[in-house]
Formats: sequence, C-alpha cells, structure tokens
Amino acid sequence: QVQLVESGGGLVHPGGSLRLSCAASLDTFASSLIAWYRQVPEKQRVLVAGITAYGTTTYADSVKGRFTISRDNTKKMVYLQMNNLKQEDTAVYYCNTIPTIDNWGQGTQVAVSS
Repeated sequence: QVQLVESGGGLVHPGGSLRLSCAASLDTFASSLIAWYRQVPEKQRVLVAGITAYGTTTYADSVKGRFTISRDNTKKMVYLQMNNLKQEDTAVYYCNTIPTIDNWGQGTQVAVSS
C-alpha cells in the first residue's frame, strides 16, 4: 500500500523559512510526477508546486520565487524549500502525485504568524 508521509512543518514568523519533506513508498516514484499541495480549512486542496521525473518544475503564481521543489529518486523523497513565508502560506501541506492517488498522508501544518 502506498504511503505518503509529510514532515517539517511548524510555526514561523513572516519572512522565515521551512523545508518540508515527503517520504513516498511508491514503486513508480522515479517515473512519477510529484507535487506539493496545501489546504486551508473549508477550502479545497490546491497545487503549490510540481516536479517531473526529470526535474522540470512548476509553481503556483503565489509561491513563485519563494518556494523550491526538489526530489531524490534514490531515497523516494520530495522536498519543498519555502522562503520568505507569508501569513497566507499558512495551511496543511501534502505531497501526492499528479494525478493524485487516494492515499493522502496526514500532511504537515505550516503556520506563519507574527
């Protein structure tokens, strides 16, 4: 069974940084398109950043220039470096494939507050 385990969230001040990690027990990881999503209460999850098997990346306009997604295929890990965090980045962050699979992890909470 596929497991997605996110970690690295926390409470930071505006302008701070965090690095999220995702461990994916996915047999097809190396060939999968992987993404980070985020969700705030009472709203749908939205895609924040995605990365292809070859390392091509895409970002939501709201995080361009501040967030960087990366992956390590040998470790089946995906990372999200988040810099210059803003209060509107507060959310629960999840990793998943594109298209998504049903096995969502528990996510990791990011709170940006002064």
